Amino acid sequence: MSKVYTVLGRGADREDAGRDAAAARADLTAAEGGRTVPTRWEPDMDIDRIDHIVFTVRDIERSCDFYARVLGVEVVAFGDGRRALQFGRQKINLHEAGNEFEPKAARPVPGSGDICLIVGLPLEEAIAHVRSAGVQIEEGPVRRTGAVGPIESIYLRDPDGNLIEVSRYRNEHPRSAA
Repeated sequence: MSKVYTVLGRGADREDAGRDAAAARADLTAAEGGRTVPTRWEPDMDIDRIDHIVFTVRDIERSCDFYARVLGVEVVAFGDGRRALQFGRQKINLHEAGNEFEPKAARPVPGSGDICLIVGLPLEEAIAHVRSAGVQIEEGPVRRTGAVGPIESIYLRDPDGNLIEVSRYRNEHPRSAA
Protein backbone atom coordinates (compact mmCIF):
# COMPACT_ATOMS: atom_id res chain seq x y z
CA MET A 1 0.00 0.00 0.00
CA SER A 2 1.43 3.36 -0.99
CA LYS A 3 0.90 6.63 0.89
CA VAL A 4 1.47 10.07 -0.54
CA TYR A 5 2.38 13.00 1.64
CA THR A 6 3.12 16.66 1.01
CA VAL A 7 5.72 18.73 2.80
CA LEU A 8 3.73 21.82 3.71
CA GLY A 9 5.10 25.08 2.43
CA ARG A 10 7.37 23.39 -0.10
CA GLY A 11 4.87 21.73 -2.44
CA ALA A 12 7.01 18.60 -2.83
CA ASP A 13 5.19 15.24 -3.05
CA ARG A 14 6.87 11.97 -2.07
CA GLU A 15 5.79 8.37 -2.34
CA ASP A 16 6.10 6.22 0.76
CA ALA A 17 6.68 2.67 -0.47
CA GLY A 18 4.74 0.82 2.21
CA ARG A 19 6.70 2.17 5.19
CA ASP A 20 4.94 3.43 8.27
CA ALA A 21 4.22 7.09 8.98
CA ALA A 22 6.87 7.36 11.74
CA ALA A 23 9.64 6.17 9.41
CA ALA A 24 8.53 8.57 6.67
CA ARG A 25 8.52 11.49 9.15
CA ALA A 26 11.98 10.47 10.43
CA ASP A 27 13.30 10.58 6.86
CA LEU A 28 11.81 14.03 6.34
CA THR A 29 13.27 15.29 9.62
CA ALA A 30 16.72 13.97 8.71
CA ALA A 31 16.47 15.48 5.22
CA GLU A 32 15.71 18.85 6.80
CA GLY A 33 18.76 18.78 9.08
CA GLY A 34 16.83 17.67 12.16
CA ARG A 35 14.13 20.33 11.76
CA THR A 36 10.60 18.98 12.21
CA VAL A 37 8.67 19.17 8.94
CA PRO A 38 4.86 19.32 9.03
CA THR A 39 3.21 16.83 6.71
CA ARG A 40 -0.23 16.28 5.28
CA TRP A 41 -1.22 12.70 4.51
CA GLU A 42 -3.37 11.91 1.48
CA PRO A 43 -6.14 11.61 0.60
CA ASP A 44 -6.56 15.35 1.00
CA MET A 45 -10.00 16.17 2.41
CA ASP A 46 -9.84 19.67 0.86
CA ILE A 47 -10.86 21.43 4.09
CA ASP A 48 -11.91 24.96 3.19
CA ARG A 49 -12.39 26.78 6.51
CA ILE A 50 -13.66 26.55 10.06
CA ASP A 51 -17.44 26.90 10.09
CA HIS A 52 -17.95 27.18 13.83
CA ILE A 53 -16.37 26.42 17.16
CA VAL A 54 -18.03 26.00 20.54
CA PHE A 55 -17.34 27.87 23.77
CA THR A 56 -18.73 26.48 27.00
CA VAL A 57 -19.74 29.47 29.13
CA ARG A 58 -21.20 30.06 32.58
CA ASP A 59 -23.79 32.63 31.46
CA ILE A 60 -24.94 32.75 27.83
CA GLU A 61 -26.55 36.20 28.12
CA ARG A 62 -23.43 37.70 29.67
CA SER A 63 -21.29 36.19 26.90
CA CYS A 64 -23.65 37.48 24.19
CA ASP A 65 -23.52 40.98 25.67
CA PHE A 66 -19.72 40.95 25.87
CA TYR A 67 -19.11 39.75 22.32
CA ALA A 68 -21.73 42.09 20.81
CA ARG A 69 -20.66 45.16 22.81
CA VAL A 70 -16.89 44.67 22.80
CA LEU A 71 -16.26 42.87 19.49
CA GLY A 72 -19.32 43.85 17.46
CA VAL A 73 -20.41 40.33 16.55
CA GLU A 74 -24.04 39.53 15.76
CA VAL A 75 -25.87 37.39 18.31
CA VAL A 76 -28.08 34.85 16.52
CA ALA A 77 -30.61 32.30 17.73
CA PHE A 78 -30.91 28.92 16.04
CA GLY A 79 -32.23 25.43 16.63
CA ASP A 80 -34.18 24.92 19.82
CA GLY A 81 -33.33 28.20 21.57
CA ARG A 82 -29.57 27.95 21.05
CA ARG A 83 -27.35 31.04 20.70
CA ALA A 84 -24.29 31.81 18.62
CA LEU A 85 -21.95 34.70 17.88
CA GLN A 86 -21.92 35.30 14.10
CA PHE A 87 -19.15 37.13 12.21
CA GLY A 88 -18.19 36.81 8.56
CA ARG A 89 -18.76 33.23 7.45
CA GLN A 90 -18.09 31.79 10.91
CA LYS A 91 -19.74 31.58 14.28
CA ILE A 92 -19.06 30.63 17.86
CA ASN A 93 -21.82 28.44 19.27
CA LEU A 94 -22.41 28.87 22.99
CA HIS A 95 -23.06 25.99 25.37
CA GLU A 96 -24.06 26.66 28.97
CA ALA A 97 -21.80 24.82 31.43
CA GLY A 98 -23.64 21.82 32.84
CA ASN A 99 -26.32 22.08 30.15
CA GLU A 100 -24.27 21.41 27.00
CA PHE A 101 -25.78 20.36 23.70
CA GLU A 102 -24.90 16.78 22.66
CA PRO A 103 -22.50 15.72 21.35
CA LYS A 104 -19.98 17.87 23.17
CA ALA A 105 -16.28 18.02 23.94
CA ALA A 106 -14.97 15.36 26.30
CA ARG A 107 -14.30 17.91 29.07
CA PRO A 108 -16.20 21.15 28.35
CA VAL A 109 -14.94 23.82 30.72
CA PRO A 110 -15.64 27.57 30.73
CA GLY A 111 -12.50 29.60 30.09
CA SER A 112 -10.57 26.97 28.13
CA GLY A 113 -10.91 28.68 24.73
CA ASP A 114 -8.14 30.53 22.91
CA ILE A 115 -9.04 32.11 19.58
CA CYS A 116 -7.61 34.70 17.19
CA LEU A 117 -10.04 37.05 15.43
CA ILE A 118 -8.90 39.11 12.44
CA VAL A 119 -10.27 42.66 12.26
CA GLY A 120 -10.54 44.97 9.28
CA LEU A 121 -10.07 48.14 11.32
CA PRO A 122 -6.69 49.64 12.09
CA LEU A 123 -5.53 47.92 15.28
CA GLU A 124 -5.32 51.32 17.02
CA GLU A 125 -9.09 51.78 16.48
CA ALA A 126 -9.78 48.28 17.81
CA ILE A 127 -7.67 49.05 20.89
CA ALA A 128 -9.59 52.31 21.48
CA HIS A 129 -12.92 50.49 21.14
CA VAL A 130 -11.93 47.69 23.54
CA ARG A 131 -10.73 50.24 26.11
CA SER A 132 -13.90 52.37 25.71
CA ALA A 133 -15.92 49.24 26.54
CA GLY A 134 -14.03 49.01 29.83
CA VAL A 135 -12.16 45.83 28.91
CA GLN A 136 -8.53 45.44 29.94
CA ILE A 137 -5.99 44.57 27.26
CA GLU A 138 -3.84 41.84 28.75
CA GLU A 139 -0.99 42.11 26.24
CA GLY A 140 -0.09 43.99 23.11
CA PRO A 141 0.09 45.25 20.61
CA VAL A 142 2.64 42.58 19.71
CA ARG A 143 3.82 41.00 16.47
CA ARG A 144 2.78 37.41 15.87
CA THR A 145 2.44 34.99 12.97
CA GLY A 146 -1.07 34.33 11.63
CA ALA A 147 -2.23 31.53 9.37
CA VAL A 148 -1.16 33.35 6.20
CA GLY A 149 1.40 35.90 7.33
CA PRO A 150 2.55 38.41 9.93
CA ILE A 151 -0.08 39.93 12.23
CA GLU A 152 -0.16 42.51 14.98
CA SER A 153 -2.23 41.45 17.98
CA ILE A 154 -3.76 42.43 21.28
CA TYR A 155 -5.02 39.96 23.87
CA LEU A 156 -8.04 40.23 26.15
CA ARG A 157 -10.28 37.88 28.11
CA ASP A 158 -14.01 37.31 27.86
CA PRO A 159 -16.17 36.98 31.03
CA ASP A 160 -15.28 33.27 31.33
CA GLY A 161 -11.55 33.83 30.93
CA ASN A 162 -11.28 32.63 27.32
CA LEU A 163 -8.25 34.24 25.67
CA ILE A 164 -9.30 36.42 22.74
CA GLU A 165 -6.56 37.56 20.38
CA VAL A 166 -7.67 40.48 18.21
CA SER A 167 -5.36 40.88 15.23
CA ARG A 168 -4.79 42.58 11.92
CA TYR A 169 -2.58 41.32 9.12
CA ARG A 170 0.34 43.71 8.77
CA ASN A 171 0.31 43.62 4.97
CA GLU A 172 -3.41 44.45 4.58
CA HIS A 173 -4.82 47.94 4.25
CA PRO A 174 -7.25 48.36 7.15
CA ARG A 175 -10.80 49.63 6.80
CA SER A 176 -11.60 52.65 8.94
CA ALA A 177 -14.62 52.68 11.24
CA ALA A 178 -15.38 56.25 10.18
